[in-house]
Amino acid sequence: MSIALSRQTRPRPARRRRHPSRSSLWAHLPLALVALVTIFPFYVMVVLSLQHGKPLTLPSSLFPTRIDLGAYVEALASSDILGWAGNTLVYSLVSVALVLVFASIAAYAFAKKRFFGREVMFWSFIAMLMVPYHLTLIPQFILVSKLGLLDTMTGLIVPTLANAQALFLMRQFILGIPDELIEAAKIDGAGELRIFFQIVLPQCKPIMATLGVFIFLWHWNDFLWPLVATRSPDNYVLTVGLYSLQAKDVSLAVTMAAAVVTFLPILFVYLLLQRYFVRGVTLSGLK
Repeated sequence: MSIALSRQTRPRPARRRRHPSRSSLWAHLPLALVALVTIFPFYVMVVLSLQHGKPLTLPSSLFPTRIDLGAYVEALASSDILGWAGNTLVYSLVSVALVLVFASIAAYAFAKKRFFGREVMFWSFIAMLMVPYHLTLIPQFILVSKLGLLDTMTGLIVPTLANAQALFLMRQFILGIPDELIEAAKIDGAGELRIFFQIVLPQCKPIMATLGVFIFLWHWNDFLWPLVATRSPDNYVLTVGLYSLQAKDVSLAVTMAAAVVTFLPILFVYLLLQRYFVRGVTLSGLK
């Protein structure tokens, strides 16, 4: 009995705190340097936007002694910036909604339906991922021009709806839905539309949220196709509008302020939906 008590009352040795070894510190040093190099252009953008009305000279302008928000006031007061932001928002949100609808319907057909030539059609469509986008730009421009959709929001959105990567990820996700759920719904008398909207789509919420983040980021940052497909400043998106400011008598501080205003919404979306972004990267790698 005394031996048991002595064992229970014996003080336990304090755990030693593990300190990071030198090898781990050296391993993180390259990552920190890469992070600094990546963040530096954003730092320059923000710093230059805070020096309105001052001559900008490098590298002295990178370390300002006075902050002036006049460039932001001038950028936000411009009706062009607000119009471009509205066009970008419409371009991004409508594209997200339509791509998800079309990709989910096509993915359901390729994943759960049996028809002649299914695999050939699917992998032929996925092969589009191997074709550089720049090779299809000219035929796409000619087709949109023949349809009379140049310099319109419809002409911007429609060519981007056939998203092979969204179809591939949606199809791989739907393959994991048990066939028993669909068969049970058929036995209960459910039609194809009811099965799709009440059985399949609710199961696809995680992948649809992930793809929605990716597609929104792609369209918000899209530059080449809007540059080619739009002519009038009223139809510019933010990326093309910022590019056009270089040809106008606009100070560099105002241009940088407009770039910051363009960058903030996408940063907010990324921070808010970061888990879906990381999940999408992981899913892309696994599949």
